[in-house]
This record gives sequence, C-alpha cells and structure tokens, in this order.
Amino acid sequence: MEFFLNRYRNLSVLVAAILAQLVLLAYQVKTNGDVRLIRVWAVGAVTPLARVIETGRSGVSHFFSDYFVLLDVREENKRMKTELDRVKMDNQYLRAELSTADRAQSLAIFQKHSPSKTVAAHIIGNTTGAGAKVVFIDRGSSSGIEPGMAVITPDGIAGKVTKVFFAAAQVMLVTDGTFAAGVISQNNRVHGTFKGLDYEGTGRIEHVQNEQKIDPGEWFFTSGDDRIFPKGLPVGEVTTVHQGKTEKEIYVSLSGFKNGLEEVLIIVEGVHASIPDAPVTNQAVHLLAPPPPDPGAPVVQPLQTGPIATDADRIKEQYRKLGEQQKHMYGERGNGAPNYNAPLKTEVKPEPKP
Repeated sequence: MEFFLNRYRNLSVLVAAILAQLVLLAYQVKTNGDVRLIRVWAVGAVTPLARVIETGRSGVSHFFSDYFVLLDVREENKRMKTELDRVKMDNQYLRAELSTADRAQSLAIFQKHSPSKTVAAHIIGNTTGAGAKVVFIDRGSSSGIEPGMAVITPDGIAGKVTKVFFAAAQVMLVTDGTFAAGVISQNNRVHGTFKGLDYEGTGRIEHVQNEQKIDPGEWFFTSGDDRIFPKGLPVGEVTTVHQGKTEKEIYVSLSGFKNGLEEVLIIVEGVHASIPDAPVTNQAVHLLAPPPPDPGAPVVQPLQTGPIATDADRIKEQYRKLGEQQKHMYGERGNGAPNYNAPLKTEVKPEPKP
C-alpha cells in the first residue's frame, strides 16, 4: 500500500480531493444550503481577521477624531482666556481712570476751598535706594516751585520740596526718618514735633512732657512753627500714647497717605488757619415722649418719687440732722463728736386752724 501511494502520489491526491468534494457536495445537498461551501470557508477564515482590522480602524478613527476635537477645544479655551484677560485689563484700566478722576476732583475741590494758593502735581518716580522716602513730581521751577515748599494732599501733609529742577522737583516724604514738623494737639493744644519713622503711614510726636495730657484718638495738626507748613493742616490721629522717662511716647497714623499718594498739592503761598474744635463727646440725644398707657392696663405707682439714695446716703443725712439738733459743727477742732445714739427728733407740723 505504501509502495502504491508513493508511486502514484499525484493520482492519490486527486482521488482524495474528488472524494472530499463528493462528500461535501452530498452534505450540501442534504442540508439544502444555498451558499457554496467555498464561500462559507472563505467567510469563516476571513471574518476574524476582518474583525481585528475593523476594531483597529475604528479605534484609530475615534482617536484622531477626539484628538482634533480636543485641539479645537484647546484653541477655544485659549481664545476665551485671551478674551477674559483683555476684559480684566479693560476693567482695571477703567477702575484706574475712575480713581484718577475722583482724586483729581478731590484735588480741585480742595484747591477751590483752601485759603492757601496751591499747584497740583503728579508723582512720576522715586529714588532707587533701599528704604528711601524721596519722590519726584512733574512740577519744577517753571511752575514757580521752590525748595522748602510744603507738599500736601486733601487728607493731610505729605512732605516738603528739597530740590528743584526746571520741569521736576524732589520731595522728601513725611515718613522719612529725617523729616520734622511742628504740630499741635486738637483737644488740649499741646505743642510738639512730628518725626518720621521710615514706616509707611506712621509717625511719632516728640517733645511732649509727661505732665501734658494727650488722649488716644486725638488729632494733631500743623502748628506753623516750622515756617514750612501753614497752621491748621491735619497730620494724623494718635494710635498709641504712654509715659516715658521724661517725655510721652506718642505714635500717630498719618492721614495724608490713607488714599495713596499719586497726586499732590504744592503750597506756593500758605495761609494759616485755626485748629478745628474737637467734636463734643457727650452730645444731647433727642428722645421721644413715652408712649401713653394702655386703656385697660393697671396704673403702677413709682416706688420712689425723690432722688435715688443709697443706705450710706440715708445714714449720712441722719448724722447731719443729729449734728444740727446738738448744735455740732463738723470739722471744728476740739468740738468732739455728736451723740449718734441720741434719738432723732422729728418735726411736728401744727394742725391748720379751722
């Protein structure tokens, strides 16, 4: 048999293929199938590979689709962020313009009502030194500015001119450690000297004796003694005051810096003003009349019609009456003391005659 298969190999393969075809044809006839077996085999062999290819294609398609969508979203986010930043910048610019307009209006109103002649100026720069308290303004000798002129804001003093150029000037702020100005307190008219402390918005009042009265919350104004600031300009409010060795230690919060320092006024011709009076602490308060009693409510009589008195007041009044009855003069030396155990005589009012 083996010899036969080896010798007739091709014929054996052909016979085997014919037999397999006949078997498959008989199976197809028996199952009444309309689809050819070769197609079934082809579809069965190709379907898994097609499924794998389709899955890969769908995944790649969705990946690139999502990628391009994310690119569009990213670009949209960038555009919206840029637009939001631009709106924020516009809002900041508008707020700055509004603040500048308000400050300019305040300066104009203050100039109009101030008795002193002033020139408005903008701060254009400051010195580069660490801790320096010197700024530059855009007014100089061309505007009539001279060294030693006072620099103020509508809220208080700000500094003094130290150097003058043609179109600019250098100003030492009141917070500089070498700055000094004569001041006077509002309530008790105590004179002193204001000194800068190199701290923003803070200063110190010197040369006030411990015996002189200064209250926390009291205001200091310029006294005009330094011949730079006219009298009557606000300096600051007392935040801390306590006794020192010989002089009080007084610290004030500067009023001229509370709204920032961008626009200032230079006093060209100063006019002294009076120190404003301190507000009255105990002012009369308007009270309404008590409401009328309800018609059905019982009338309650007050327990005491006279002035309110304590037990000590009653005992004191009794001792006074005992002294009067015994003709004792309190405070007299050698007069002894009255007999406090004696009965107190009561006055008997005469009966009215009929």
